[in-house]
Amino acid sequence: MSLMQFQGELHIQTQGGRLFEITSEVQRLVSESRLINGICHLFVRHTSASLTIQENADPTVLMDLEHFMNKLVPEDDPDYHHTFEGPDDMPAHIRSALTQVSEQIPFSEKRLMLGTWQGIFLWEHRFRGRQRKVVVNLFGNKEN
Repeated sequence: MSLMQFQGELHIQTQGGRLFEITSEVQRLVSESRLINGICHLFVRHTSASLTIQENADPTVLMDLEHFMNKLVPEDDPDYHHTFEGPDDMPAHIRSALTQVSEQIPFSEKRLMLGTWQGIFLWEHRFRGRQRKVVVNLFGNKEN
């Protein structure tokens, strides 16, 4: 087996202010890559969205995360200076800074090695939906 790289990009249309599971889209790229074992690196190309690995079985987990983040970083804080793109602009940047713009997940036998209840989520931090881009880099052993 030889070490190879594969790169793809996901285009995710969000509907604003919530978590969107992208596990199946990432898994599709892993399956299509012709790589068997390795590491999957994800990077979101935006400053007002982030990535997280969270429980995907009970939707109340996502609701509680969103509720907590809204309490932690409120909208319409009069002390925000960066408001050119609207009242959700600066809070979205803060939320992105508090979370992550990249994730790494190992894969084996062309399957992401996520835990039973784990899913990969794009977290949209703006009110309105946006077209978001996630770069997917795979490094691993190529099938024969």
